[in-house]
This record gives sequence, C-alpha cells and structure tokens, in this order.
Amino acid sequence: MATAYHNLSEYDFNSVPNAENMKFGIVVSEWNFNITGALLNGAINTLKKHGAKEENILVKTVPGSFELTFGANQMMENCEIDAIIAIGCVIKGDTPHFDYVCMGATQGITELNATGDIPVIYGLITTNTMEQAEDRAGGKLGNKGDECAITAIKMIDFVWSLNK
Repeated sequence: MATAYHNLSEYDFNSVPNAENMKFGIVVSEWNFNITGALLNGAINTLKKHGAKEENILVKTVPGSFELTFGANQMMENCEIDAIIAIGCVIKGDTPHFDYVCMGATQGITELNATGDIPVIYGLITTNTMEQAEDRAGGKLGNKGDECAITAIKMIDFVWSLNK
C-alpha cells in the first residue's frame, strides 16, 4: 500500500502555487463524518495556508459517498469555481455494498474529470477498518484532505498554464 510509505501531509511547501486567486468547491459526505469532517478541516486549512481566501472556499454536504458525483456535478454546473474536492469515506463491511459504492463514486468522479472543464479531486478514502480511516484523517499517515488541497491547487495551476 503506497500510503504506508508516504505521509499524506508531507510535501514541499515551495512547490505549491499561490492559491490567492483560486476558487474551490468542496463536496463532503456526511456518512462517517468523524472521518470526513477531519479530511474537510485538513483541506480547508491547507488551502488557506497557501493563500486561499475563506470566501473562495464553498463547502456543501451530501448524504453519502455515492452522492459525491452528483454533488460535484451540480457544483461544476452552478458555481463559479476552479476545482472541486470530493471528500468521502467508505469502510468495508460484511456485504458487497462497499464495492458498489466505491466503484460508483470512483467511476463518477473519473467521468467528471474526463468530460468536465474543471478538475475534480478524488478525496474518497476506502478502507477495511475505522482505524485505517483514522490513520488517513490526521492520524499516523497524515491527512488525505491536505493532499487533496495541494492537488486541487496544482491542477488549477495546470489548467491556467494551458490557457495563457
């Protein structure tokens, strides 16, 4: 597992563009909010650390991770933002529900990236246990929200560099 070798919160601060003029949408699942709330806080704090203004960070919630695709698509169509961070957490249970939710959300986010005009950042944690999720939500492996924020900033910069 790649995360075992890489702390999600460690990165070269100077390699990240200034986010002062960037606008972000964050769609976050209410399900497992003890995890997604920590990921959300990590993303917001990291965006601000790189210059993003609070008024340029729009946060909306959806009931679960499967709804992230719809939420992200609605933000894409109705909000003036430069990137969307989709945050969710699915923990494996005893039924195949885990597989369907993970596959659907992953495929939906991938499709939005392939067909949309702004990047949608994959912030869906899929783990076998709550402990693994906690490790990735500010625990011993860092915070996936930090990584998502950095990715969003870099992807906006990438898009802007193509339009110069």
